[in-house]
Amino acid sequence: MTALATAQAAYDELAALGLKLNLQRGQPSDADFDLSDGLLTAVTRGQTTMDGIDLRNYPGGVAGLPSARALFGRYLGLGAANTVVWNNSSLELQALVLGFALLHGLRGSSGGWVHDRPKLVVTTPGYDRHFLLLTTLGFELVTVDMQPDGPDVAAIEAAAADPSVKGVLFVPTYSNPGGETISAAKAARLARLDAAASDFTIFADDAYRAHHLGEPVATVNFVELCASAGHADRAFVFGSTSKITFASGGLGFVGTSPDNVAWLTRLLGAQSIGPNKIEQARHVRFIESYPDGLDGLMRAHAALIAPKFAAVDEVLTAELGTDGAYATWTTPRGGYFSSLFTTAPVAARVVDLANAAGVSLTPAGATYPGGADPDNRNIRLAPTRPPVGEVRTAMEVAAACIRLATEEYRAAR
Repeated sequence: MTALATAQAAYDELAALGLKLNLQRGQPSDADFDLSDGLLTAVTRGQTTMDGIDLRNYPGGVAGLPSARALFGRYLGLGAANTVVWNNSSLELQALVLGFALLHGLRGSSGGWVHDRPKLVVTTPGYDRHFLLLTTLGFELVTVDMQPDGPDVAAIEAAAADPSVKGVLFVPTYSNPGGETISAAKAARLARLDAAASDFTIFADDAYRAHHLGEPVATVNFVELCASAGHADRAFVFGSTSKITFASGGLGFVGTSPDNVAWLTRLLGAQSIGPNKIEQARHVRFIESYPDGLDGLMRAHAALIAPKFAAVDEVLTAELGTDGAYATWTTPRGGYFSSLFTTAPVAARVVDLANAAGVSLTPAGATYPGGADPDNRNIRLAPTRPPVGEVRTAMEVAAACIRLATEEYRAAR
């Protein structure tokens, strides 16, 4: 029996099971959401004030409740004065900051970026929503590789010689999709980077800063690094509670210099009297009352999620081996994704085969701008929502698809 025939038989057997499994998006499981059900009663009748502010009324400050700014400032390693807490989505905050930059420029800009045909550096493989946001706003994307210790900073330095390159947007901790974390050396190098654009800015989407699967990695503080390097206003660091509490009922926040906070709140105040104070109060009361606070809540998440990532690695190792004959994949120490690279250029075929077998994977190419992976090799794996047993089954199907697609490719050559 040929290798192709063997792979086809194994695939056919799994495809006949009539599965319906989804590993496309990095969603929390219901068990993760259950950890935060205390949010639902964290603000009740008679508890509608915080920091001396009536949560039901307009006044309270555009930058967020003082207690919320203090809590999420600590999360980012910053003070309350460096932090703005807004509504549900950190992606929305990124869009607001970038939109304001296009219209008005940032501090130190000569005018709105829209007049400069602006470009922004992004990492690949990377986060599809970053690509969509930036291209929708009109930015031209400059891609650099994501490496095991963070973005290719040498490539960013080269790109920054172009004055139309206004900055870089990437995930610094447990990157989407590979789980890489930027090293202290690379972070310091970015902070002191000599760019042609005087307003070159680091937009760090620190979505997974506390999403450890085991021993935490060392995180960086771009706001402090940039200030020490003489670029006090260079960094905006975004975060949210979307994968800490409720995905559609959380808070987005950003850490930056106090002068940038003043710039941002002035512009936010022109379009809104302020964010949802009741939701902010819920989060402060719930998180501060949780055993061991935010650290305790994140350990509870890790207890649910870490076995799923272990299952991904165990099944792929058992089915595909570790010699790279069929694929290689990352084994992240945190975050929500693992990044798989097929050895042959067959990622799109793998995803199609998996879909036909009842396992929905992230579309091939989604981790590259325009949905086009030039090598047709990368697939983002998102094991966080299904139960562990379903993750194992889905990985068995994925492995069978990789073997079949690879043997088809080899047979056709």
